[in-house]
Amino acid sequence: QVQVAESGGGLVQPGGSLRLSCVASGSIFNIYTIVWYRQAPGKQRDLVALITSGSTSSYADSAKGRFTISRDNAKNTVYLQMNSLKPEDTGVYYCNARNSVGSSGYRGSDLWSWGQGTQVTVSS
Repeated sequence: QVQVAESGGGLVQPGGSLRLSCVASGSIFNIYTIVWYRQAPGKQRDLVALITSGSTSSYADSAKGRFTISRDNAKNTVYLQMNSLKPEDTGVYYCNARNSVGSSGYRGSDLWSWGQGTQVTVSS
């Protein structure tokens, strides 16, 4: 049973930065594509960024140029560095995993039970 824990959220002013962490236990972490999602109040969970087993990254248009996803397989951790934050980045951030295809692809749906997420609030 995989347990995932997100952390690093908080209240930040527009233009500020946060670094989120996603730690997974009970799984062979390095074989998976890891995905970060954001769920704004009253809205569905949207993909923000992902990183494949070969560390190929992909971003939602809203995150390009501002967010950077990275992974440290030795620590079973994926990070999401968020810079130049905007009020529309507000939401609960979650991570999950998908099966990898080679080192740069992925397929299928989310594999893990959802964690508690970490709240990010961007407000002046």
